[in-house]
Amino acid sequence: MKPLLKILGVATLLVAAGGCVYLTLSGPNGLLELQEKRRRIRALQVENAELDREIQQKRERIRRLRESREEQALQIRQRLKLVKPGDRVFVPPENAEKK
Repeated sequence: MKPLLKILGVATLLVAAGGCVYLTLSGPNGLLELQEKRRRIRALQVENAELDREIQQKRERIRRLRESREEQALQIRQRLKLVKPGDRVFVPPENAEKK
């Protein structure tokens, strides 16, 4: 009788342990949630890399504007729509068809 109880006790313990493992892995903090968190982390890392690239481009543009008079003049002319003597300006007709 004692070996039967021993086997039954071990089996019950294994079933209980298996149930705990199943609930832990399939619960709200289980494997699926872990995969989703990793996916979100990767997406945020990609977004951060893109933002870093944009920041570097803007820093480079600021540096060029600080160091180059020609770059400053070009930006001023573009923003204020100014034209230097001798420049050619092409103005497309307003009702031109877009292809």
